[in-house]
Amino acid sequence: MTLLAVLLLGCAGCGRDTDASRAHKEFEVDKVYERGPVTIHVRLEKTKMTIAETVWLQFEATVKPNYEIEMPKVDEVLQEFGLVNWDNLGRRLDAEKNVVTTTQYQLEPFLSGQYDIPAFAFTFHDVNEPETKHELSSEPIAVEVTSLLGEERAELVIEDIDGVVAMPRKASRWWLWALIALGVAAPPFAWWLLRRNRIKQLVRIFKPAHEIAYARLRALVAEELVEAGRVKEFYERISGILRHYIEDRFNLHAPERTTEEFLFELRGTNVLAPADKKMLEEFLTHCDLVKFAKHAPTTEQIQRTFDLVKGFVERTRSDERMVDVTDRVESEPPAQPEVA
Repeated sequence: MTLLAVLLLGCAGCGRDTDASRAHKEFEVDKVYERGPVTIHVRLEKTKMTIAETVWLQFEATVKPNYEIEMPKVDEVLQEFGLVNWDNLGRRLDAEKNVVTTTQYQLEPFLSGQYDIPAFAFTFHDVNEPETKHELSSEPIAVEVTSLLGEERAELVIEDIDGVVAMPRKASRWWLWALIALGVAAPPFAWWLLRRNRIKQLVRIFKPAHEIAYARLRALVAEELVEAGRVKEFYERISGILRHYIEDRFNLHAPERTTEEFLFELRGTNVLAPADKKMLEEFLTHCDLVKFAKHAPTTEQIQRTFDLVKGFVERTRSDERMVDVTDRVESEPPAQPEVA
């Protein structure tokens, strides 16, 4: 028995070192809740973040011997945040031979504003009385999600949009253009012939339409086009993100059509609620004003545009609508590792 206890404590120490290397050590919030044989730590990495950032939420449950605990289902409780990733840090024994279970979740805010990380319920019971359940609940944690522009929005300078420039006419040299077109088309055609030979062995990759849209929105924020004054380019990009999401999610051919053509088709469908149809019409009209009519939007309008797109994606997301992204993945460069 003594040898077994030593081995258990040694394994517990090994697990503790492994978990410590995987866990986030810096948490701004660490709230403790106790009831009977259970002690819960609810930790939050930070209470203020930008809309482009994520935040780690961690649960650490310490349970006395002969008791078992059930962790809450975070994705069913969250409202203003999405679940990006989660990590089970495993179980270990503390010095008093209590079982310590640690899990953590990476959350992403949907919109800017003041929100609460909701309260969570932890259910536990005596292993000899599994039908008798007890509950220990945490408290909400207030967080602030700042806007796309952050604290520099008051100093934002929007560059004016260039006017229309007439292009000079050049002499026709169709034969030269034909040679260039042949040279450009030859490599893709050769690649297509090679790829066709292995297409049967290719594993198809499918992703939900909303995951594709979220990734494009994060990439757009990372480019900081608005901060650089490239507002017209920002509107072209975010309009394209929404149009491609609509095509992927609802099978409406939005990207290759004009705003008038798309809205005409949209009015004759029942895939969206009337309120969403009206919102899309106002959004696309606003984008066209910025792109084609030299309209300079305010910082509030820019932020509302981003929030509107992200909110629409979240409101209409569905895991049932999967998109084949095999060719897209192959054509994109490998992703760089994220730096914590």
